[in-house]
Amino acid sequence: MMEIETVPDLHRPVVIAAFEGWNDAAESATSLVDHLMEVWDAHVVAAIDPDEYYDFQVNRPVVGIDENGFRKLTWPSTHVAVASPPGLDRDVILIRGIEPNMRWRQFTAELLAVIDELGGELLVTLGALLSDSPHSRPIPVSGSSTEPELMDLLTLEHSTYEGPTGIVGVLQDACVKVDLPAVSFWAAVPHYVAQPPCPKATLALLGKLEDLLEMPIPLGDLPDDAIAWERGVDELAEEDEDIADYVRSLEESRDTVDLPEASGEAIAREFERYLKRRGREG
Repeated sequence: MMEIETVPDLHRPVVIAAFEGWNDAAESATSLVDHLMEVWDAHVVAAIDPDEYYDFQVNRPVVGIDENGFRKLTWPSTHVAVASPPGLDRDVILIRGIEPNMRWRQFTAELLAVIDELGGELLVTLGALLSDSPHSRPIPVSGSSTEPELMDLLTLEHSTYEGPTGIVGVLQDACVKVDLPAVSFWAAVPHYVAQPPCPKATLALLGKLEDLLEMPIPLGDLPDDAIAWERGVDELAEEDEDIADYVRSLEESRDTVDLPEASGEAIAREFERYLKRRGREG
């Protein structure tokens, strides 16, 4: 079991987790946890022993230069950090890691043991998948929860997905068995721009997290990065007529589906939700 640094008792902590790999198209989910660690000044309190779970020929250690100019070797791992975000009436546990190559059930049990020791009351997993979403429209975010009350609160639909899953799915299933409430948010990244980063998808996930926590989260450079990303994809599409035609067909399909939601009432509800969330910041 991993050793946890001694920390003061946390107040009703919510756990937010993301993992590199199959669950993380364009690194959209792990980028959000990285962002939260920075804006909330999170402190790492534990790390999983990588020898137990990772194939180093798949997830290789990385050589870099530290702040003193010396070479530093960093092993792939999963880290656990804690934070006390201003304006939130509970603490946060952040898990940022890499999908393991082996011993998934042991890996999951170890994470759940750490969450239990730190007093975690709710697990929020973040993911991103490739889809036929057009980059020029809002990034869709789907969600699911083990708790019917949270499904209603967040207006989530029950997932009908059947097929292979990643560590996020395994972790959420394990939460059911230990009665730990869990929520999962997934951003749909345009498949034709799958290379990281995708700040627009990261920003979309952040919005869902704000809804869940009922508080604004500092955005930093994400809005500007998302605008720059979309403009860059626009330019790439303009250079290739086939891609441009394909994007237009995706836009038409998306607009046809979303047309009923584009009513004045729906727009007003969304604007009211935005003002309510941002009003707390003021």
